Amino acid sequence: MANRLLLLFTLWICFPAPDAWAGPPFLTDDPEPVPFRHYEAYLFSMLDRASDGYGAAVPAFEFNIGAAPNLQLHVIAPAQLLVPTEGQTAYGFGDMEVGAKYRFVQETPKRPQIGTFVMLELPTGDRQRGLGNGQLWAKLPVWLQKSWGRWTSYGGGGYVINHAAGMRDHPFFGWEVQRELSKKVTLGAEWFNPGRESVATGNSHIVNVGGFYNFTQNFSLLFTVGHSVEGDSHTVAYLGLYWTWGSKNAEGQSRLTVEPLPGKMQGFGF
Repeated sequence: MANRLLLLFTLWICFPAPDAWAGPPFLTDDPEPVPFRHYEAYLFSMLDRASDGYGAAVPAFEFNIGAAPNLQLHVIAPAQLLVPTEGQTAYGFGDMEVGAKYRFVQETPKRPQIGTFVMLELPTGDRQRGLGNGQLWAKLPVWLQKSWGRWTSYGGGGYVINHAAGMRDHPFFGWEVQRELSKKVTLGAEWFNPGRESVATGNSHIVNVGGFYNFTQNFSLLFTVGHSVEGDSHTVAYLGLYWTWGSKNAEGQSRLTVEPLPGKMQGFGF
């Protein structure tokens, strides 16, 4: 029972990071890396409530760096809470995530940008208490993104390799669309299919809505809430704070911006 809760929760927590807003607070990710010599930090919490209890990241920290043109390096360090309907509540450090996002096709007026965001989940959490996977596992996706004025859409899919006890290798898919309502507010919605992650779980399909609010050009509030529409029942939510900064002389600019940029969505900071 605790493992069933942990499975989708672990997958949920490991799908970050945006530009026109992609990645957090949504489950679907995007191909656009942090600009070269720029940085992003997130302080966030996530919730996954199922029929047999709930899991939450309380809190978690994410850091991204534009290490080179078209290349982003990434790390997440979460504290995890597991509260089953039966059994012991557990709280402690969870599995860390490290990754690299690389964009290999640039966006043009007629062509989407394309990239990958390879992630490794490190077994730093205690599996015996339901706070970790117990073995190293990986996610290997390909993402696409295209923008039209105030609209941006992105998505794709990939494959999870997870050989831990009770887990399964499996594909996953997602797609998101969002619109800039003002320089302060962007809202979006997504469909996400995490795939059948273990021998104990089904294949849930999740519809998620949310967005962000820009307090300043470099500081934002992120939020989503969603529920499964097929498969195992899950209610999911994300709430976080986002900061970005970087050298004014660095190549590119912050992905979270309130200034107009031709051909891409503004304001969404992932």
